[in-house]
Amino acid sequence: MELEIRENIIRLYDLYQNLLTEKQRLYFEDYYFSDLSISEIADNYNISRNGVHDQIKRTVNELNELEEKLKLNEKINKISKLDIDDDNKKYIIDILKG
Repeated sequence: MELEIRENIIRLYDLYQNLLTEKQRLYFEDYYFSDLSISEIADNYNISRNGVHDQIKRTVNELNELEEKLKLNEKINKISKLDIDDDNKKYIIDILKG
C-alpha cells in the first residue's frame, strides 16, 4: 500500500472514527496503528483471518463513503490553504471537527 494512500486513510479515520463501531475501531487501530498482521489480529480476537480482512476493508470503504458525503477532509484542506494566520485556521478546523 502506498504511503500516501495509507496516510489518507488514517486522516479519514481521525475525522470519522466516532461514526464507526467498536469492532471496526479495534481492528483498524490494531492494523494501522499497532502494525499487527491480519493473522495476529485474528488470533487476538479469535476470528478468521478472512473475517478480519473483510472488516478492515469494509471500514476503509465506509471511511471513504463518509468523506464523499461529508467532505470534512476536503474542507480542512481548503481551510489550510487560506491566507489567514494559523490560530484562525486551527479554530475553524476545530469547529468543523466538532
